[in-house]
Amino acid sequence: MKEEIKQNGKVLLSSDDGITIPMIFNNLSGKNLSGSKYKDYLATVSQEFGVATGRIERYRDGVMVETANIPKF
Repeated sequence: MKEEIKQNGKVLLSSDDGITIPMIFNNLSGKNLSGSKYKDYLATVSQEFGVATGRIERYRDGVMVETANIPKF
């Protein structure tokens, strides 16, 4: 099973381990982090992935399963 995080049609991350993409997506969407920890995560780690403000999408085997909005960071 291939999972991907996309933004504006571009694949930012992909994996087939079933763990990495859901965890990173939850971090990026603020489900696993909040407050200053979330802002710090967006300001540092997400920039390494090429994530920008706006909508991100999580795909499993080519089918979108979830979306989230990245706020300004």
